[in-house]
Amino acid sequence: MLKVSGIETYYGKIQALKGISLEVNEGQVVTLLGANGAGKTTTMKTISGLLKPKLGKVEFLGEDITGLRPDQLLRKGIALVPEGRAILSSMSVYENLEMGAYHRKDNEIKKDIESVMAQFPILEERREQLGGTLSGGQQQMLAIARALLSKPKLLLLDEPSMGLAPLIVADIFKLIREIKNNGTTVLLVEQNAKQALKVADYGYVMETGKVIFNGEAKDLLEDPRIVEAYLGKRASTVESVRS
Repeated sequence: MLKVSGIETYYGKIQALKGISLEVNEGQVVTLLGANGAGKTTTMKTISGLLKPKLGKVEFLGEDITGLRPDQLLRKGIALVPEGRAILSSMSVYENLEMGAYHRKDNEIKKDIESVMAQFPILEERREQLGGTLSGGQQQMLAIARALLSKPKLLLLDEPSMGLAPLIVADIFKLIREIKNNGTTVLLVEQNAKQALKVADYGYVMETGKVIFNGEAKDLLEDPRIVEAYLGKRASTVESVRS
């Protein structure tokens, strides 16, 4: 479904991605792991059109989409839930959900909003509440629900559990499983490596703008390099992965 080949992305003169290549197959949850500054969010921004690579190619369903704008990619079926959620704080929950479907021309939008709110009961309860007054967990639910209303084929989730209480984190990962089971492919950047690998089919480990290794999620969960760097009690840096 998604193929990223040799991507090099810069912030000014600083090179953030140094030849990133990865693939996401239809129906999978694929996760990107790595320490802060590894390039995970930059990878997501490049795929979603927020950043343009200097070199490399991004393909979606066999089409070269490198350098297309986010709104063009949304119409092709790629939706991003960014780090920090980026909800419309001065608009109601319902209005935020409407904005998720702004590009659609069909007559099913209201029906789909009601369906999404049934999936997210807290949003139904707070449908008239301003987005900015929701809790962090509720805002994350709203951001994901809004993205789903675009009817994406591929959903990009950037740090969905960041800053959330453990019970809410559990709800987020349960939701990711439901999204996959409902037929949407997911590319996930997540600081909680253990939970990410439990929900994922495949994983890539990044360091300083490069993929240093990859594999089936179930294998990475048992890989001593991953355990030491991300899952062990004393894990602090990704450097131990390379030792």
